Amino acid sequence: MGILMNSTKNTLIISISLIISFAIVSIIGSNAVLEHKSMERSVTVKGLSEREYLADTVIWPIQFTAASNDLSEIYETMEASNKKVIAFLREKGIETDEISSSAPSITDKSAQRYGSSQPAEFRYTATQAITVYSSNVEQVRSVMGDLAELGKEGIVLSSDDYQAQPEYLFTRLNEVKPEMIEEATKKAREVAEKFATDSNSQLGKIKQARQGQFSISARDRHNPHLKNVRVVSTIEYYLSD
Repeated sequence: MGILMNSTKNTLIISISLIISFAIVSIIGSNAVLEHKSMERSVTVKGLSEREYLADTVIWPIQFTAASNDLSEIYETMEASNKKVIAFLREKGIETDEISSSAPSITDKSAQRYGSSQPAEFRYTATQAITVYSSNVEQVRSVMGDLAELGKEGIVLSSDDYQAQPEYLFTRLNEVKPEMIEEATKKAREVAEKFATDSNSQLGKIKQARQGQFSISARDRHNPHLKNVRVVSTIEYYLSD
């Protein structure tokens, strides 16, 4: 009988001990979960860096045309126009190695299978382009304003053609990247600090960061030589009480 009572007493003690142990483990585990959740509080913000730069390269195609019923004559006209355009550019200070010339493109309207039933005034039309590729953007732009001088010499320019429009490039992106990324990151942190202050929190370390793509675009359609460079950084910060 005494042995049975001792056994029951021991079992009861062990059971109580296990219950207390489980309770302690649960409390510790609960605190750990709460602490973990507290560490997981975060805020995601964006920082923008946007700057304007002058394009550093210009590609300027000067396209001119001629028409004739005589094939030899139209080639002679295009050759003469080619020399005049190059002489004009050299006179305006454009370097020889900045000028390239394409071969004339000749269209024989009588050889076209489809077209108007009315005969064309001229059988042959020719188009040719001389291209200026230069890093002296402002100088080339000033020469563009003098292009009417070629018209006075009898050269028919195709300035309205899409392929005759100048193209402006900004090639120094790698030079400005570090400074712009730093600015975007700084602005993102300023936003995060403001959020932390407003929510009575402390701003912690960076949890993760995503660097957006740089974009380069013309400031507007009237000023394609002015380039707008833009980047957005997305950063997530830890928050704590």
